[in-house]
Amino acid sequence: MLELTQRVGPVETSEIHDHLTLPFELRMRGRLRAKTDTGYDVGLFLDRGPVLREGAFLQAETGEIIRIRAADEPVVTAHIETGLAMARLCYHLGNRHVALQIGSEAEGGPVDGKTGWVRFPPDHVLEELAERLGATLEHHRAPFDPEPGAYAQAGEGKANGHSHSHSHGHGHDHAH
Repeated sequence: MLELTQRVGPVETSEIHDHLTLPFELRMRGRLRAKTDTGYDVGLFLDRGPVLREGAFLQAETGEIIRIRAADEPVVTAHIETGLAMARLCYHLGNRHVALQIGSEAEGGPVDGKTGWVRFPPDHVLEELAERLGATLEHHRAPFDPEPGAYAQAGEGKANGHSHSHSHGHGHDHAH
């Protein structure tokens, strides 16, 4: 069994030993036993907290690199006009503390320049809310890789994006 113990940055395609395809629920775990896409047994022994994002890379103690893939799973994609309508939908769904993946037509929707999409796990209450706010719903199977959140740990951003950290230390005194 390969013991995957380290998160590593982007690597060359030629360095990838195998892929590990997992649903979102399992990508949240730091400890896990699974099989790679080609059938190798692997064990994850990672720090707790950061979610494994689509495209993340893990390294085994023996040096092999495994790339993470988001599995297709049941989702609801709410298609809605961009701008205020989409902002309202994201606000109201987010206010219910549901994980959301947000995208635009360029990322897999109709290319009309006017619609975006919000993806979430199936839930009849959330679906009814989305429809009341003007969304058209699509029930299907697709990868689910939701936004990491504003307070995610540094370095947890999506693989194709970037992340950074900086200090907010302020020194000052008051003379009275």
